[in-house]
Amino acid sequence: MHRNTISRNILATETPSPRADGRHVLVVDSDPEVTDLLATALELAGYRVGTAGTGAEGMSRITQHRFDLVLWDATLPDLAHFARNRRTAPADRPPLLFLTTCDSLHCLVPELGLGREDYVTKPVRIAEVLARAKVLLSARTPERERMPCYGDLVLDDATCQARRGPRQLGLTPAEYRLLDHLLANAERVLSKEQISRHVWGEYRANPAIEKLVSRLRHKVDREQPALIHTRRGFGYWLGCPVR
Repeated sequence: MHRNTISRNILATETPSPRADGRHVLVVDSDPEVTDLLATALELAGYRVGTAGTGAEGMSRITQHRFDLVLWDATLPDLAHFARNRRTAPADRPPLLFLTTCDSLHCLVPELGLGREDYVTKPVRIAEVLARAKVLLSARTPERERMPCYGDLVLDDATCQARRGPRQLGLTPAEYRLLDHLLANAERVLSKEQISRHVWGEYRANPAIEKLVSRLRHKVDREQPALIHTRRGFGYWLGCPVR
């Protein structure tokens, strides 16, 4: 049986259905087939996925972009360089799930600790990867876990404020209600009537809705990727398009 067929069968039997709120995961592995298998499984579980084929590329991506979790091939030759960089990384660096072989596990043990690293052995089992990823993510910032979020977009219902990464969005009450409704229905298209009745409690003409969405998009989507999208003839949705 072809390797890709095997991968699809594994995904069909082992990938759970719960969504992952669009958390951003980076997969760093030198084997394209392993990378493809993991990326597909993670995307089906609701994660946004980036990939890298070398340690240097992985370090570059971590430096340039915000990730909630990194899956790192511990058999890559530049693990020692990676470890040195991690020791000087900021405290909010993403947790790490190492992909290792049983033969090389003894080299990895000194890198584990503080509840921010874990490992799975190759050949990987998708159910185990998703379970370990969930545990690592649940250990991050309890306050964030209680807040509605999608990737680096976070709503604080206690203060009715929103932020994208470290940047406060400064939303009006109507903009906040709109963003909250889009986030609660992430990756689903909402009609203008649905949005209008949620935001104002009544139906308002299209220009009012379009103007509100435009103002919100201007505040939310200064960073990439853009999160608020138009489905012409249907309405609006929040999410990250499939890569």
